[in-house]
Amino acid sequence: MKKTDHQTWDWLRGYTRDHGASPQDLDIFDEVSSRRQFFGKVGKSGAALALLGFGAGTEAALQGLFGRGMIPMAWASDAEGVADEQAKQVLGEASKEGLIVHNERPLNAETPPHLMGDAVTPIKRHFIRNNDLVSERALRKNPQGYKLEIEGEVNNPVSFTLDELQAMNTVTYRLPIECGGNGRAYFDPAPRGNQWKNGAIGNSEWTGVPLRELLNAAGLKDTAVYTAHYGEEPILGDRPPFSRGIPIDKAMEEHTLVAFKMNGEDIPAVHGYPVRLVVPGWYGSTSHKWLNRIVVRDREHDGRGMTGYSYRVPKYPVAPGARPPEEDMVVGGPWRIKSVITGPAADSEFRVGQTIKVTGQAWAGEDVVEEMWVSTDFGLNWKKAKLGRPHNKYSWQQWETDVKFDGRGYYEIWARGVDNKGNTQPIAQPWNPRGYDGNLVHRIPIMVEPA
Repeated sequence: MKKTDHQTWDWLRGYTRDHGASPQDLDIFDEVSSRRQFFGKVGKSGAALALLGFGAGTEAALQGLFGRGMIPMAWASDAEGVADEQAKQVLGEASKEGLIVHNERPLNAETPPHLMGDAVTPIKRHFIRNNDLVSERALRKNPQGYKLEIEGEVNNPVSFTLDELQAMNTVTYRLPIECGGNGRAYFDPAPRGNQWKNGAIGNSEWTGVPLRELLNAAGLKDTAVYTAHYGEEPILGDRPPFSRGIPIDKAMEEHTLVAFKMNGEDIPAVHGYPVRLVVPGWYGSTSHKWLNRIVVRDREHDGRGMTGYSYRVPKYPVAPGARPPEEDMVVGGPWRIKSVITGPAADSEFRVGQTIKVTGQAWAGEDVVEEMWVSTDFGLNWKKAKLGRPHNKYSWQQWETDVKFDGRGYYEIWARGVDNKGNTQPIAQPWNPRGYDGNLVHRIPIMVEPA
């Protein structure tokens, strides 16, 4: 290891010891000489799993060290640096690079903002969000026997094989998928759940069949109100399968897809092979992976992920830390206006008078981004940025502007979008119990040195 690696390693050993690690937990440090060996050992050692937050003894230590379970990007970027065997397999298959891994079972990882600058998100940089494990069919890449069933409040229950879906009239759109908890790390107090910052979103090209074509083939009854989505993923623990749904009008919107291609390729296992839903503009949990069944219901769906506080928000503004009664919670849906700075990267250094190109992405759920504004004086003044048009409805919009600084010191670049309804991003994040709908103004710290 490099000197800096040794320093980090020694500090980690001491930190975990001082925060409650057991003797068998600490043995792992004496048996390895690199982070690669460490993670390889973790994959084989029950005691070592505690060091990644799987055991009670050192969970608090690792949360404090890595930010609620976050693994340093330099470690997470190496597929061999992930403890779980399934996580290693799916990360390797999708050739992921630079992602920040929040946990391994199930696998969840986000993309740093400075890697989000592409108009079309490459597979290797698309974030990962799972509520359960990856399906066995996806891991084997075996389409044999696959079928998608549609039943419930329909006149003609139908099923489709993968070949039948691919033989239909297909469309390709650039569509964002974003975790409902993206931005949770900026809530105060901190809600439970993965502490996503800004990188739980990707805007890839998805090819498939509009869901409405399949629902039309089934023939919706007048009683059809909501869909319920199910997949082939195995379940972690003793609980029902994860299942969300969407209102029928959203299901019938032309950009809601039953997709089987991602950026022109078969969908990678971790992203939903062989078939997934893509419900653009809404919480990513509605875009069910490994999809094999849709049930049309005569009421709002009540599956796991639809009740209590799961993917639900208060009907009215609540005080930070408040927990309204469940009857005052409603299902979360379309995203609000949001933007991210993709360049420069946080903590970049520049010279006085140097022209700095600021770039980013912006999106607005069911609405359209109309303006982008940038501030370099902590929100006192704002400069309008050049905003591109979306490639198609829902696709994020690229924006850019130039800034420069006349004096040395610490500065922040802020970005703020405005949609076609006049909504803008907040400077103080409104609170909700699970940290959904995070759309705080994005801020990038930089340093300016003398020319």
